[in-house]
Amino acid sequence: MRYIGENSQAKVNEVILCYDDLGKESIPVIFIHGFPFDKSMWQPQMDFLKTTHRLISYDIRGFGKSTAGNEKISITLLADDLVQLMDVLMIPKAVVCGLSMGGYILLNALNRYPERFEAIILADTQCIDDTPEGKEKRHTTIEQIQTLGLKEFAEVYVKNIFCEQTLQTNYEPVMEIKSTILSTSPETITNTLLALAERYEMCSSLPEISVPALVLYGMEDKLIPLAQYEYLFNTIKGATSYCIADAGHLSNLEQPKEFNHQVLNFLNGLHLTGKNKSKSILQE
Repeated sequence: MRYIGENSQAKVNEVILCYDDLGKESIPVIFIHGFPFDKSMWQPQMDFLKTTHRLISYDIRGFGKSTAGNEKISITLLADDLVQLMDVLMIPKAVVCGLSMGGYILLNALNRYPERFEAIILADTQCIDDTPEGKEKRHTTIEQIQTLGLKEFAEVYVKNIFCEQTLQTNYEPVMEIKSTILSTSPETITNTLLALAERYEMCSSLPEISVPALVLYGMEDKLIPLAQYEYLFNTIKGATSYCIADAGHLSNLEQPKEFNHQVLNFLNGLHLTGKNKSKSILQE
């Protein structure tokens, strides 16, 4: 039986995942947050879409109100958590939106469980694995957190994930994200940084994707080059792509109205056509 509400709990892979399940009965839209955030980052989307769709957002293990467990964190494990959460909630198939690390989790799960996905939304994410330089940088960050704690990490991180306009004129999401980071266990953050450094590339799996796909990204993303978004769009057959102006790595928070508009258009297109294709609306 479906429980509708916020901060519900489900036992998945020996951990307790906290999730929100809102909206009307339909094929669910599941939101996977990025690193190092929690499900609260999807509040603008949950508020906007809950009158027309069933929406589920959840805290990845160790983040928000979800427990961390004892198993070593990996993107594959987090992808298994997603699919098992769907099992617990009796969801055979869903539209899934993953942002940043959430996109890594989504692509990993899609590659191994393609039958569980109706469509996908890849937001501010990429398919490559870490370069040797990238791995080294993550290990350096781990050492700094273990030595100095999270305060300096949070200060630097928010400056990298938001565009300059957001940092200067829209301080509320900046403060909320910083607070989320500081409320997370340093051990969870360092363990997840290691998982990100050790993740597999998923670019080779993109040509096999046969479900409708939407690629959304901020024009001023400092963490992921625009070429990576273009690669997703050009490699996934029939993908739709949209570039959001005046947004960095968290386009859903920096420009929520535009992000919501693009997501709603995509979902409406799925309901109208019922086909595994989507029209390109790439905006430069």
